[in-house]
Amino acid sequence: MFMGEYHHNIDNKGRVIVPAKLREHLGELFIITRGLDQCLFGYPLAEWEVIEDKLKALPLTKKDARAFTRFFFSGATESEIDKQGRINIPAPLLQYAKLEKECVILGVSNRIEIWSKAIWEDYFAESEESFAEIAENMIGFDI
Repeated sequence: MFMGEYHHNIDNKGRVIVPAKLREHLGELFIITRGLDQCLFGYPLAEWEVIEDKLKALPLTKKDARAFTRFFFSGATESEIDKQGRINIPAPLLQYAKLEKECVILGVSNRIEIWSKAIWEDYFAESEESFAEIAENMIGFDI
């Protein structure tokens, strides 16, 4: 399981260090893709296969299903961690998530998320203000 918040810098070649605690769960080869809320998602291969199977089961006749599947898979790429513990983020993903220098890497249950520091801080501040309301809406999920 992934958890925690880590702050790192992206170098001028689009590389960022993945924290050791997250690396061990990602494995040597994993998938990185566009996520929701303008961040990137990173999945271990086994988890990616589960998601892939679920998305393949979506009805091709539904416009939203086609759009989401295109969005999610077209940004996906295999990634591996180098000897220095870094990953290389492709330019289109850097642009999508507005990643320039400072970033935040989150462990979120079955995935990692990579955020622009500025976007994460805005998102967190907004979410923090409504956390009690969000929690109340989650009651039906037995959390």
